[in-house]
Amino acid sequence: MMSGGFLVIGSNSFSGAHFVGHLIEQGHEVLGVSRSEEPNDVFLPYRWLPNWKEHFEFEQIDLNHDLDRLMELVHSHRPSHVVNFAAQGMVAQSWDAPEHWYQTNVVAQVRLHDRLRKLDFLEKYVHVSTPEVYGSTSGAVVENFELAPSTPYAVSRAACDLHLLTFYEAYGFPVVFTRAANVYGPGQQLYRIIPRAMLFAKTGRRLQLHGGGHSIRSFIHIEDVAEATRMIAIDGTPGSAYHVSTTSTLSIRDLVDQICKMTGVPFDDLVEVTPDRLGKDEAYLLDTTRLRDDLGWSDSIDLRQGLAETLRWLEENLSLLEQLPYDYRHRQ
Repeated sequence: MMSGGFLVIGSNSFSGAHFVGHLIEQGHEVLGVSRSEEPNDVFLPYRWLPNWKEHFEFEQIDLNHDLDRLMELVHSHRPSHVVNFAAQGMVAQSWDAPEHWYQTNVVAQVRLHDRLRKLDFLEKYVHVSTPEVYGSTSGAVVENFELAPSTPYAVSRAACDLHLLTFYEAYGFPVVFTRAANVYGPGQQLYRIIPRAMLFAKTGRRLQLHGGGHSIRSFIHIEDVAEATRMIAIDGTPGSAYHVSTTSTLSIRDLVDQICKMTGVPFDDLVEVTPDRLGKDEAYLLDTTRLRDDLGWSDSIDLRQGLAETLRWLEENLSLLEQLPYDYRHRQ
């Protein structure tokens, strides 16, 4: 890869893989690293592009164990932009082994940032954070809203965000943050609510809906998020956070009901109501004025269109997808 390209950490993740594809379509050279092997092509949107091999290089690297090897790649490739999607996700499971979340989302990240801050060729570091750092909120939340995380996962992400702000203030480290609403789209892992509901509706399984699905969320198509992330990487102001969201919200129950109507499956045949999970936040509504006004971004794919596109992907790959695991598997 020529110097001046992008390093995408966590390129196997749903958001990371779509971002890689988006960069390739925009003509960028990309080095991707993830701690796991590249999954099936059905989950790698960049491999759906005809020319991806000409612009993308992948290395399997675990930040917890292989930081020296990653930095060798950084020095040999000299990327101008680093975008970091790597994090131990899954809110509910973080209660079971919180130390794993703190190790991956804080300790390993701090070690990485302490090496990156010394590079003279790094123009921008994009840290992909999460609205979970705000805890349970009401009304529109702006980027300087108080952090009040309510789960081990959210605490780990908030701690990393605060650490990065100290590096920005102390060293001028060129960090920008993104916090996106609930992303979805073709290629998403099957343990996420939208593809899971679609898969279960198509295969006759019962979908467990925590607390009856009363939580309010905003869902945004991954391509809108990818374009926002690219704009933030290039033109975002160091030290700033940017919210990426639509301006509409709905309950998880209403979301699943839409999927039921699309697939022709009665809601009560699909859904089994189960108790709420610990620390579940009631509402997110992210104010996106900064991103829209300062960088000129706008979302372009509405939920109806995005759900239809995601359902087409699932139906076209159903024979493969119904053979794959659909529960989250924790990896330390």
